[in-house]
Amino acid sequence: MKVLPFKIPKPENNALIYQVDQGSVFYNKLHQHEEIQISLVLEGEGDLVVGDTVNRYAKNDIVVIGGDIPHLFRSEEGKGAHMLTLFFTKESFGKFFFDLIELKELASFFRKIESGIRLLSNREEIKILFLELEESSHLERFIRFLKILKIITKSKTEPLSSFIYQKVYTEDEGERMSNVMNHAMSHFSNDITLDEIAAIANMTPNAFCRYFKQRTNKTFFQFLTEIRLEHACRIILKNKDLSISEVSDLSGFKNMSNFNRKFKQYKGTTPTTFRKSIVNH
Repeated sequence: MKVLPFKIPKPENNALIYQVDQGSVFYNKLHQHEEIQISLVLEGEGDLVVGDTVNRYAKNDIVVIGGDIPHLFRSEEGKGAHMLTLFFTKESFGKFFFDLIELKELASFFRKIESGIRLLSNREEIKILFLELEESSHLERFIRFLKILKIITKSKTEPLSSFIYQKVYTEDEGERMSNVMNHAMSHFSNDITLDEIAAIANMTPNAFCRYFKQRTNKTFFQFLTEIRLEHACRIILKNKDLSISEVSDLSGFKNMSNFNRKFKQYKGTTPTTFRKSIVNH
């Protein structure tokens, strides 16, 4: 199976593709495909990398990932994985279909999804429509699809990425970036040296630094810091009895001052204040 580019299995004559992913984990290789992806997570949680940004996904999340945006879902062990997805391109139904005056109000959908989005409102309404897709005829499925697009255009959302590498990855590039990101997400609690991660990419350290920065608009160690901070937030949310010092150690930070500084820099607040806000909420 190719890592990048990734081909979505397409039933013959189907312009709109409905896919069910269910198992112990989701496909966890960095990949991109020309189709726009609208996904409802029914079970599971873990890390979601979109473009240059590390996010979390969880049960009942609805995400939209634009065409050719590199992304990967890294499932947390023991949580299961069940996701319903619609795939389509802007030209799936004809080159000028979405230019029709009747569909003018959907124009904002395509502007919204350029960097990927997560829905913050109207999720239950969209979930109901998704759950009806399995038993729907092709016509009914298409009608529900248009309803989903309409709801998304009116929903509150948050971006999933701030930078998208505009070129389509080669298979070798996809394999390399996938190996680098999965290594970082598996070993973030340990020291990861530049020599170590460059060897994973099969490159010299200097070449790797240029390569990674060009494709993500950030250094590898900025990316690694984001992974560590996302893990720290997750620990704070789930383990209220751990001290902030213990959270720092478990997240790969070797001293408290650096942890506090980075947390404030990336999250806009201190770990202690973040914990208090969760408790008060």
